[in-house]
Amino acid sequence: MTVQVGVQSYPLFIDGKRQPAAGGETFEVLNPATGELIANVAKAGEADVEKAVQSARDAFDKTDWKGLPPKERAKRLHAIAHEIKVHAQELVYLETVSSGATVRRAAANDLTLMVDLFKTMAKFVLDYPFSETLPSAPFPGPSHNFVWREPIGVCAAITPWNMPMLIATWKIAPALAMGNTIVIKPASYTPLSTLKLAEIISKVVPPGVINVVTGPGKEIGEALVSHPKVDKVAFTGSTEVGKTIMSLASGTIKNTTLELGGKSPNIILEDADLDLAIPGSLFGVFLHSGQLCESGTRLFVPDKLHDEVVKRLVALTKTLKPGNPLDQATDIGPVISKKQKESILSYIKAGKKEGATLVCGGKELTVPGCEEGHFIEPTIFTDVTNEMTIAREEIFGPVLSVIRYSEVDEVVELANDTIYGLAAGIWTQDVNQAYAVARKLRAGVVWINDWHMLRNDAPFGGYKQSGIGREMGKHSLDAYTQVKHVHTSMVPDLHKRSWYQILFSNSEQGEG
Repeated sequence: MTVQVGVQSYPLFIDGKRQPAAGGETFEVLNPATGELIANVAKAGEADVEKAVQSARDAFDKTDWKGLPPKERAKRLHAIAHEIKVHAQELVYLETVSSGATVRRAAANDLTLMVDLFKTMAKFVLDYPFSETLPSAPFPGPSHNFVWREPIGVCAAITPWNMPMLIATWKIAPALAMGNTIVIKPASYTPLSTLKLAEIISKVVPPGVINVVTGPGKEIGEALVSHPKVDKVAFTGSTEVGKTIMSLASGTIKNTTLELGGKSPNIILEDADLDLAIPGSLFGVFLHSGQLCESGTRLFVPDKLHDEVVKRLVALTKTLKPGNPLDQATDIGPVISKKQKESILSYIKAGKKEGATLVCGGKELTVPGCEEGHFIEPTIFTDVTNEMTIAREEIFGPVLSVIRYSEVDEVVELANDTIYGLAAGIWTQDVNQAYAVARKLRAGVVWINDWHMLRNDAPFGGYKQSGIGREMGKHSLDAYTQVKHVHTSMVPDLHKRSWYQILFSNSEQGEG
């Protein structure tokens, strides 16, 4: 793997080239595993947002990008997939040192999904109904009618720090597939892989089609979302920030896609194969140290299995190896920052205070060689009720709440008793029962005997306060288009037009 030496400098990426911020300011990016300074990144201001949006606007309005035929657009998407593979090592490295993702996950999962996403979108583009002909209708007379799907325009994407480059592609790929241009604002903790990704994509698309501005969300994120020349906003992040994004976008009635928080229920039924359900449930909550919005943080266990399940959860958790995420042997990496670590520890404290029983972990962790990193022991609580803070609020850390239940109807009610509805899971050997329970769960994705298995050809998004709209799948393409109806009347005689008879019938009588 390519390893950069020394502190690197990263300018903005606007109009197909690297550019310093107008104000000349920079901010630091630290490695969450070691605390080391790894990069100085340009700190954009409103002037830079203006420049990036105008670049995207010009690329949309003044080039032939939006009008490329589907076959050519698919060709470009395949070319992007190829470029990602060519630069895979650098992308994985940047993702690992800035986000704390284990190199095993970033290489095997994230890169694979990114490449496949562009290929999948290329396939969808070739089959997409850009134009549909409506059947003839007796009223208001003979006519030709079409429904056209057209690019929506300039898209603003605001992405989180947990899986920055993968989630960026969830917005970039459908936007480009439909002929739009885009301005991305990555999280300040993790801008590096997105900046590199934009540079890679710019080899395939015209200047201005993809732009990246980096800096504080309060200043440039809000400026981007409220900008009158931006036509669509796609945001992934917390529900609270999502509400602000939605409010800001309403000022100019922008199309919005929001993928927000979760408190996902994970249900073990009485007939579950525990050899599968135990490691699967831990994968569902401890992947990326629990910093995934769809993590299965509430584990519902039937009374008769409770003690055995808890015993096995704790035993297996203690085998997980924390360490530097660049080490192939590492299972558990750091959380993103000191601030996030302190937030997670405060939730653990609240869990104990409210009466939950801490059976595993619960403390800050010191990792040899990463003494300045931000590590927390994988943590498990039992005796949790659905009313406790640790069962209600999104912790975004490696904390599992085990909740008892007696009957299936009871667990469905408990699972749905949340403001969120992003994901859910069921472990059982009875698939028909699993489908029956899945029908009752109010969640955008339900995994049966699995977790975190997202597909690029399937939609992902949430019910309730977990979001609006869907990413990935064919459904994601619709959100990056405008729908236009074109009507051509074939009625040759003016006097037989329905509208003439409605408005001018008296005039006609007068003429008679």
